Amino acid sequence: MSLHLGRLSAGPCWRTACGGRGELRAWSRRCAARPIGRYPGTAGTEQSRGMGHGPTARGSSWLGTGLATALAGLAGMAAAVFGHVQRAEMVPKSSGSRSLPPEKPEEEDDLARRCSCFMAMPVTDLQELRRRPNDMKTKMELLILETQAQVCQALAQVDGVANFSVDRWERKEGGGGISCVLQDGRVFEKAGVSISVVHGNLSEEAAKQMRSRGKTLKTKDGKLPFCAMGVSSVIHPKNPHAPTIHFNYRYFEIEEADGNKQWWFGGGCDLTPTYLNQEDAVHFHRTLKEACDKHGPHLYPKFKKWCDDYFFIVHRGERRGIGGIFFDDLDSPSKEEVFRFVQSCAQAVVPSYIPLVKKHCDESFTAQEKLWQQLRRGRYVEFNLLYDRGTKFGLFTPGSRIESILMSLPLTARWEYMHSPSENSKEAEILEVLRHPRDWVH
Repeated sequence: MSLHLGRLSAGPCWRTACGGRGELRAWSRRCAARPIGRYPGTAGTEQSRGMGHGPTARGSSWLGTGLATALAGLAGMAAAVFGHVQRAEMVPKSSGSRSLPPEKPEEEDDLARRCSCFMAMPVTDLQELRRRPNDMKTKMELLILETQAQVCQALAQVDGVANFSVDRWERKEGGGGISCVLQDGRVFEKAGVSISVVHGNLSEEAAKQMRSRGKTLKTKDGKLPFCAMGVSSVIHPKNPHAPTIHFNYRYFEIEEADGNKQWWFGGGCDLTPTYLNQEDAVHFHRTLKEACDKHGPHLYPKFKKWCDDYFFIVHRGERRGIGGIFFDDLDSPSKEEVFRFVQSCAQAVVPSYIPLVKKHCDESFTAQEKLWQQLRRGRYVEFNLLYDRGTKFGLFTPGSRIESILMSLPLTARWEYMHSPSENSKEAEILEVLRHPRDWVH
């Protein structure tokens, strides 16, 4: 069953009926007003220092655990995640009931009220989340669920008549996820926002990839328990003047044979316009920079360069888009400080992107401009299937959810033999930027 959101006017929260798919119904306006920044045991607004200087916060062009996107399920961002996300201690997901037992303490009722604002109930059982409110797995799961709900509601408000399909899935190896997909809307051709919360034993291939990035992992009887969770999204508007966006934020935790736990965060957000609009580029990058600067002035330039280097289509000699930020293996200065940084980045998604869509979604365009959009979509597909290690990892990982892995691909794309834009054309202008990245904020 598709889930009809319609216009969100003042921004009410929505919920699904119990189960995997169901109708979205207005639930509570107080949820929309609550910022996605309050998590059990978090300080909230303090600034952190020294981030990005840890031993693993280096300029590797490798995504996450090679599960980068996979982790949140890119291209199936919610897919590789299907191969690593959550933790062995977590119990099966709840039945989905939203009733609030009157005998529950106030803090438990508060968690239930927060969950009522999500697109679906958490993957982890509420009792388990209540048992460990200060655990990073709890904080991160609530963050990705709130980010998913915030982005879906913002997209539905812009589209006006869109149907969001809310698909709850399980991974037999451990964990599951929630995929929210809108197709053929008024404004958006395809918009997917997925979360994954997965756990189990890391495959030997995944462990090998992590070791190649400098991680020392001690297995017990050949097994390496892990948990991982993330939110991932790709949004393709119909109008060629409205840009495509991708974002992904994830958390990974591994328990070694001696009981030692390794953890790290990864993620990023990048913009892929069909035509260059300098005001849009400046707004997008400045919004991301402001989020990064709260935690250190060195973060944005470092992660901006990392993004430009990662999203490079080698055989074309060009980037997928005009960049943004990208980081992986971030494990210093502390778990709480990195979490607050990721939280700031997640909160920057809507203000960095939605104004651009509103600005361009109703602009007129020509058949030639639509054709160029389809050709650029082809480049998007090429990168995701040929170079994105997270996508590739997910496609070849047992138990992966293929539909979620390929969620990032557009509904339509085009390839023409020997196509080359005219010199000094608008099409040639964007190609120049894709071949030679610019500094948009100085």
